[in-house]
Amino acid sequence: MCGRPSLLGKWPMYRSICLPLVLLSTAAAGIAQTAPTPGTALPRTATPARTAATPVATTPGAAAPAAPTAVPLPAPVLAAEWKRKQAEELLAFVDGIDAEGLDPSDYNPDRLRRAIDDKSDDLSAIATDTFLKVAGDLMFGHVRGAARIDWFVQDDSWTVYDQQNLLTRATAGETVSDTLRSLLPTHPQYAALKAALAKNEGLARDKIRTNLDRWRWLPRDLGQKYVIVNVPAYTVALVEGGRTLDRRRAVAGAIKTPTPSLNATITGAIFNPWWEVPTSISREVSGKKGYVSVKLPGGGVRYRQPPGPSNALGRVKLVMGNPHAIYLHDTNAKNLFNKQARAYSHGCIRTEDAVGFAATLLDGTDWSRDKVAATVKSGKTVQANVATPIPVYIVYFSVAATDEGDLARYDDMYTRDAKVLAALNDRPTAASLASN
Repeated sequence: MCGRPSLLGKWPMYRSICLPLVLLSTAAAGIAQTAPTPGTALPRTATPARTAATPVATTPGAAAPAAPTAVPLPAPVLAAEWKRKQAEELLAFVDGIDAEGLDPSDYNPDRLRRAIDDKSDDLSAIATDTFLKVAGDLMFGHVRGAARIDWFVQDDSWTVYDQQNLLTRATAGETVSDTLRSLLPTHPQYAALKAALAKNEGLARDKIRTNLDRWRWLPRDLGQKYVIVNVPAYTVALVEGGRTLDRRRAVAGAIKTPTPSLNATITGAIFNPWWEVPTSISREVSGKKGYVSVKLPGGGVRYRQPPGPSNALGRVKLVMGNPHAIYLHDTNAKNLFNKQARAYSHGCIRTEDAVGFAATLLDGTDWSRDKVAATVKSGKTVQANVATPIPVYIVYFSVAATDEGDLARYDDMYTRDAKVLAALNDRPTAASLASN
């Protein structure tokens, strides 16, 4: 029950490998920039202009000179010298990029092909432009911005210096194709879906392409230990070192109050929590027994529900601060876990046996399972902190590969797939994005 106005089916999660880029220090790189927008080679945010002070001559005894004038230095230029053989390898990669669920025509291969055939003086500039467009889509997905639909998972940073480093690797060291492939998700699910793409046609292929792009939206390194929630599968899982330590059923947001996709950090658990009723649903509890009203400065009231068997948060709530006020917590409506479709919450993730799940998260601390049980039984509101903060990802995958190599399909409960596919195909329409 939250203030918002599965593991992905039955397959193991493995640790993603960090993106193998040589990142420059923050001091050298300035403010981090993100991926190029599809169709351009430019980062999504601009690098702050560096400035150099213009020297001012002084005369002994003269008044102090005015502050030196700041002269903007030119922005970094992304460039590389491309040999014809390297450009041909890039062209071959583009021609085969449909294996990743992407469309070769998005990268204008004919333009690069003409530059190669004509031995154009612009070959290096055209190859650089093509390379950066491909790299951006492999690293961040082709679908960006609002077209991702309720997606608030933070992108990896990718500065202009990282892009230049990647260009240098491709043209002066590693092969072009190896450099580009290093940007792809290393999670086994991505490889499994890619294999399934080669064997499927029609609607199934479109579903797979849509979810392959969603994998590219995620950070490359999910962490050594993390929690992942797949909303369409109604599952919550704790993964460490590629092994699933705990998997639970979940209840997700109702169709009218959908759960957004986001990442946060779990720092602890609150046993016997109070429920701070969101203002958006205050009318639902106004006047009901079991709620405490709190006067607000300037007038009005808000409501709180004390701990107890009727509390909407149940016996535990995970501490995972985020601007959407979305949390994993217990529930007093445990019968919902027996349903196949479990979209009933106000946006939060109600977790089956949430107390047991929290106890697993607290392994490595002095919070034994007996201590957890005793605290819950006491009815007192107590917070326990995990040994090390644990990242959590709430995601939306409508297909996934199972342990047996089959393709598991989940109900597209919030009807997001068609809109994402339209953006993936560069055909978003006003109608397709109307519910954004």
